[in-house]
Amino acid sequence: MDSIDLDVLKTCAAWLGGGQRCQLVTVIKTWGSSPRPVGATLAICEDGQVVGSVSGGCIEDDLIARVRDNGIELTLPEIISYGISADEAHRFGLPCGGTIELAIEPLSHDSRIPELLVRLDGGELVERRVHLASGAVTLEPAPASAIQRIEDGVLHTLHGPRWRLYIIGAGPLSRFLATIAAGMDYRVTVCDPREEYRSGFSIPGVSLVHAMPDDLVIEAKLDARSAVVALTHDPKLDDLALMEALKSEAFYVGAIGSRANNAKRRERLTLFDLTDAELARLHGPIGIYIGSKTPAEIAISIMAEMTAVKNAVPQQMLVPHAAALTLVSAA
Repeated sequence: MDSIDLDVLKTCAAWLGGGQRCQLVTVIKTWGSSPRPVGATLAICEDGQVVGSVSGGCIEDDLIARVRDNGIELTLPEIISYGISADEAHRFGLPCGGTIELAIEPLSHDSRIPELLVRLDGGELVERRVHLASGAVTLEPAPASAIQRIEDGVLHTLHGPRWRLYIIGAGPLSRFLATIAAGMDYRVTVCDPREEYRSGFSIPGVSLVHAMPDDLVIEAKLDARSAVVALTHDPKLDDLALMEALKSEAFYVGAIGSRANNAKRRERLTLFDLTDAELARLHGPIGIYIGSKTPAEIAISIMAEMTAVKNAVPQQMLVPHAAALTLVSAA
């Protein structure tokens, strides 16, 4: 499953390959609340077909209407704003006085979309630079710290997985979690040295490796955009990998298991050279409490907790699975 913005790029490439004209719309700045973040994209074909989104729908309707009424008239990129006045804000479903700024770029074979897709397929994080005065495009490798911006008349947009997820274990739950994460623009690696679990495990865009999990975690050089989730229930595979992950900068480290098994895991991990602060970073039992029972529901629960941690949601706003029993008993 592709992310929305990757689907936009692939659709643009298909339209261009079929000889159709199209334009790419990118959110470059917002003021006030916004349903789509900076970097969100929308593509419109000359026949009015659309993929992606940049707002709750009203701005899309206006952009589509322009193309259907006038065709694609732009020959160079253009920066436009919606919602400057209160009347416009109400018309386009924005908060009163809010504003969204968009870049509209007419695409051609010189826009380098197919080349960008090849590089993204290789797992690269790419900075696409569009010279607003000429429409010329260059593609450059981007560091994880790069941000989208307009600088010296050049629009810099970022494409590719800016977050990494390492899943230990190739079971049914891993399939759902890997699929959801890939759709949320994570670069996903599933690690399982057990051949019987790897057999038949295949998800487009997800890497499957047979290394020992702790070796993989060390080699990955985890940073603040990395997450590790252990799903095997096997201490021989999970514990050492969790130890290495908890000592790293990974923003999220979690392991599946019951409360009793989680308590035993924490006891085992205290035998390693982990500080109390490092051990406290372990999420387990993993996930936010949503009453999940099936692998698909548990994957949603895990992804919800990961997303909340990534977005710095205050802990008091969440009900971790680990706390659910206490809360239910109190009720």
